[in-house]
Amino acid sequence: MSVAFQKILVPVAGTTADEETLKLACVLARPNKAKVRVIYVIILNRSLPIDAEIESEIKKGEEILSRMEKLAAEIDYEIETDLLQAREVGPSIIDEAADYDIDLIVMGIKYKQRLGQFNLGNVVPYVLKNAHCKVILYQQ
Repeated sequence: MSVAFQKILVPVAGTTADEETLKLACVLARPNKAKVRVIYVIILNRSLPIDAEIESEIKKGEEILSRMEKLAAEIDYEIETDLLQAREVGPSIIDEAADYDIDLIVMGIKYKQRLGQFNLGNVVPYVLKNAHCKVILYQQ
């Protein structure tokens, strides 16, 4: 079964899983020359206005996206990047996927435990439950 993707969304969080996730997205995108959109979401505390500019977080996000652009250039694939601000990551990923008519979300996750059990956190289950498109998880 062949699946052709036209638009792929890659949310990154500054973890070591980001690089492999981007590589996977580019491999999946290459056969059809799909667009790959990489986003980093800055989480804003509810006490701040949604358009507040937190320089340290903006700098961190820009550095992460810059690393992703360099990696994409190394593997000879053009990507677009965007820095978003939101109250929560999950809904912002879903909104971005809907706004850009994304047909695949590729997310990287680190292995983490909570109370001795493997834990996906809050973002991944939210995306899996609410995504209107296919989702691929890459566990490092």
